[in-house]
Amino acid sequence: VAEREKMKAKVAKIMQHGCNVFINRQLIYNYPEQLFSQAGVLAIEHADFDGIERLALVTGGEIVSTFDHPEKVKLGEAKVIEEIMIGEEKMIHFSGVPHAAACTAVLRGPGEHVLDEAERSLHDALCVLSQTVATDTRIVYGGGCSEALMAKSVEELAAQTEGEKQLAIEAFARALRQLPTIIADNAGLDSQELVSRLRAAH
Repeated sequence: VAEREKMKAKVAKIMQHGCNVFINRQLIYNYPEQLFSQAGVLAIEHADFDGIERLALVTGGEIVSTFDHPEKVKLGEAKVIEEIMIGEEKMIHFSGVPHAAACTAVLRGPGEHVLDEAERSLHDALCVLSQTVATDTRIVYGGGCSEALMAKSVEELAAQTEGEKQLAIEAFARALRQLPTIIADNAGLDSQELVSRLRAAH
């Protein structure tokens, strides 16, 4: 009985904050969950710490460990909170948050090896993006663009060169044009069409 009264008192303190969703890192027992449900409050348990920190950032709320001063706590906001199924896993999706500068990327694959490779690729792409946006906005286009530009300059030089040197310079230009062709072939694309469009663009 005493334990139930403690739980009831703690739930009452939480309810004084005026929230309609309560997210806890630990287990929420049946009795407190029942009290939350009766009060119309959605109680979410077993939230991981990293997820809580990101959620606090995007919703504009604060992480609190005590509930004695509700007037000092800033509540977060989200327009929609829903449970979704991804594969066989249930997840809670928050949308319509005031600071929508973060999102969750869900990777799925047939095995751990494929997922590890996908995670590394995504991590590398995000690192490049963060460095480009945060530090230096100068970028070099990929996909063989730089090589096509260099090949064009080398061909112009070859046209101005006489003798056997011209043959060597032209061979180097052809080698440069092979790089976008190889990139397109590796991606399973029509390399002839793409390279011709690339040459026309330059």
